[in-house]
Amino acid sequence: MKKVSNSRSNSSKTSDKPRSKKNDNTSKGDKKPRKFEERGAKDDKKPRKFDSRGPKEDRGPRRFDDRKPPRKHEGFNREDDGVTEETFIVVGKNPVMEALRSGQEIDKLLILKDNTDHVLKKITDMAKKQNIIIHSVEKARLEYLADGQVHQGIVALMAPFPYSNLQDILNHAKAKGRDPFIVILDHLTDPHNLGAIIRSANICGADGVIIPNRRSASLTAVSVKASSGAVSHTPIVKVTNLSQTIDELKKKGFWIMSTDMKGNPYYKADYKGSLAIVIGNEGTGISEKVKKQCDFSVSIPVHGEIESFNASAAAAIIFAEAAKQRFQ
Repeated sequence: MKKVSNSRSNSSKTSDKPRSKKNDNTSKGDKKPRKFEERGAKDDKKPRKFDSRGPKEDRGPRRFDDRKPPRKHEGFNREDDGVTEETFIVVGKNPVMEALRSGQEIDKLLILKDNTDHVLKKITDMAKKQNIIIHSVEKARLEYLADGQVHQGIVALMAPFPYSNLQDILNHAKAKGRDPFIVILDHLTDPHNLGAIIRSANICGADGVIIPNRRSASLTAVSVKASSGAVSHTPIVKVTNLSQTIDELKKKGFWIMSTDMKGNPYYKADYKGSLAIVIGNEGTGISEKVKKQCDFSVSIPVHGEIESFNASAAAAIIFAEAAKQRFQ
């Protein structure tokens, strides 16, 4: 039997010499030194890539704007829809539906094109009965007008929000046949909190909400959406001076209640009669001047590590106690 060897034949053996890129026989001592002078004079060198662009002073300015991608809503213009600084924009199914139900003046409805949503169809039918202009538009146009808010396929363009006055609140309570219950917001700055508090106030039977004209959150698409349409059914009053308004309410027989961490437990207070509850700023609370005008204060006991509730959450708890005592 012939023996097979696993070793390579002598002819395929590689040399024991180390490999090198160049197989020249020039010894190390015979190499010629590199002469940089052989490249030629500096002026004769081939220009490098960046030198060929010309002197710095001859170059044009870099156009960063040319490299930006086109904006998502480029080509849309609010003026095309008749939107001005005074236009009140309402987004979302429920807020728009409540605006229709309350009979507020709506200039135009923009609804998502080719939608099959049954709620949007119901809103469309309501708008047609009120002879409101309806436009079917692309999604990008709704997103542009909603300005980051979740539009749910519908945007309503309305006249400036119809703010009420103090007498409107009193008339609202009189029509219901009850003592008036008012909420006063002392320079609340978060529009989402504003909307959430208006929603809770309406659910708990408040007859109106008073906000200051300056340094306070105003009704925007954010607050209207957070109120879930409650702004359409709740009189909202803007006043120049909260202190003067509180004095006026006192002359009409109102008790003024403040919400403060040092107050008595909220469930021990009396919420009956003509009552105004003051909710303070998210960070600083109720201002000292307004606090001195209040007849008594209430607080929510805290049993955890966090010191206080969110302004809208605290307001909801206190309003619920007021509703419990006033309507049971």
